[in-house]
Amino acid sequence: MNRTLYSLLGYLLLPIMILRLIIKGLKSSSYRQRVGERLALINKIPVPIIWVHCVSVGEFRASIVLIDVLIKNHPNHRILVTTTTPTGSQAVVGHYQNQVLHFYFPFDLPIIVNRYIKQINPEICILLETEIWPNLIHALNKNNIPTMLVNARLSQRSLEKYQKFAPQLTKQTLNKLNIIASQNDNSSKRFVELGTEQDRVITAGNIKFEQKSSINKDINKELCNIIGQRKVVVFASTHQGEEVQIINSYLKQKDNINALLILIPRHPERFKEVYKLAQKNNINIVKRSQNKPLDNAQILLGDSMGEMMSYFDVSDVVFMGGSLSSTGGHNMLEPASLAKAIIFGPNVFNFAEISSDLLNQKASIQVQNADELFEQIMTLLANEKLRKELGNNAKKYYKSKQGAVKKITKLIQDLI
Repeated sequence: MNRTLYSLLGYLLLPIMILRLIIKGLKSSSYRQRVGERLALINKIPVPIIWVHCVSVGEFRASIVLIDVLIKNHPNHRILVTTTTPTGSQAVVGHYQNQVLHFYFPFDLPIIVNRYIKQINPEICILLETEIWPNLIHALNKNNIPTMLVNARLSQRSLEKYQKFAPQLTKQTLNKLNIIASQNDNSSKRFVELGTEQDRVITAGNIKFEQKSSINKDINKELCNIIGQRKVVVFASTHQGEEVQIINSYLKQKDNINALLILIPRHPERFKEVYKLAQKNNINIVKRSQNKPLDNAQILLGDSMGEMMSYFDVSDVVFMGGSLSSTGGHNMLEPASLAKAIIFGPNVFNFAEISSDLLNQKASIQVQNADELFEQIMTLLANEKLRKELGNNAKKYYKSKQGAVKKITKLIQDLI
């Protein structure tokens, strides 16, 4: 596939993409709001811009430490943070208020990205992790705007997909980036294997090891008040299909588990679905939004935004979702930074190196299914020494891997 064919397919699919946002908007109104921004219907920005793009909440949280440094180091610039999802948008606005600018990311079509770039006129574009957009990167390159892919990661699975479906387009796109600052040596090697010129790829490390553990004391107090003295198991960022497995296995062991489960679906539009699933199984579930005591509750539904770190902080055991499904897992480093006992499932290809390191450091436990997950949860709840050992090892590993932000900010400084 070349860029012309890619663009043609994009134009043909544009009505479907807009319709998809409208349909999603039936469940969550935020999806159908501000669609114009995705079509580059934005006002011209008259000040120097540093553009940082994060797909959603996870990437944004990771980028906060980098964005903070950019704000401090470049007082004459405004930082524009773009996201793709409404949850990402809410996270940006909630954290920074008016300290940064925020738009939705544009559809990757020539007419749209060319207008978008003209309106914001960035001095540099910083893309997070795996945001490889051929038309956007081509347009930035054509306009001599430095572009970086930072905290870049490329799994073996993704490498094979790129090689199979669009090897030439991917190679051409990657070589229009000024720098790829990857998370680890394995990702660096894979980018080169995809055809990226060696001198464009630098192993800078993972900025997620420097995330600030921002915990709201008032929220923690609220949670502690409604939880009481019970032990807590958090199931974080779960996906469709995982909650069914978790609930079924819980029902087998509920008489042996003297703890509150906090279940936090990854996507807010699924809160209602998960709530009904628990009720259907005669489980006493309470919504966090109700903010009431949980004396007889078996599950607390985490239907709140911006409270994940507080959930982690009050937990005794954390299961990271997306790993019992085919999603590939989610960031284990947030609970690691708080010295929590971490469990994840078999599918963690999004965090292959980190999960492997945690296991090698005796800083986490991997399970193959939900039944095994609850066996490990019961073991950990009964063994405080083991919980603390896992948590302390996780935090030690977390601290040992810091330093990426300093390297990346130096690379950015050299390009501006």
